[in-house]
Amino acid sequence: MPSQTNFPIVFKELKSIIAPFTGKLKVTADTRVVYSVDGPYNEKWKKDLFFASTHIKKNYVSFYLMPVYMYPDLLNDISPELKKHMQGKSCFNFKKVEPELLKELADLTKKGYQRFQKEEGWK
Repeated sequence: MPSQTNFPIVFKELKSIIAPFTGKLKVTADTRVVYSVDGPYNEKWKKDLFFASTHIKKNYVSFYLMPVYMYPDLLNDISPELKKHMQGKSCFNFKKVEPELLKELADLTKKGYQRFQKEEGWK
């Protein structure tokens, strides 16, 4: 079982990836173990669209990014190293801070936001 001592630090780093978008998006959870943001109401989908979140779990810290689920082509250029952290279609799991991969994830998050702006009419 991995050591969870670093999980709060990993969580803080992943939360900081989402934070730049919170002025435009709605924070729906902000606790010690969960941070989540949604976009505005979308007429096409008839609900607020989930954008991203991070969660401290038992064995890792997860980062969920909905744009890569809706637009999988966003993943075409990710590194094999970041791909290894993927579980499912839109989740990335980390056990420690990996600066290069977190920077890549931050860039992917920005691209995801820009794609939502374009495709879903976010401002």
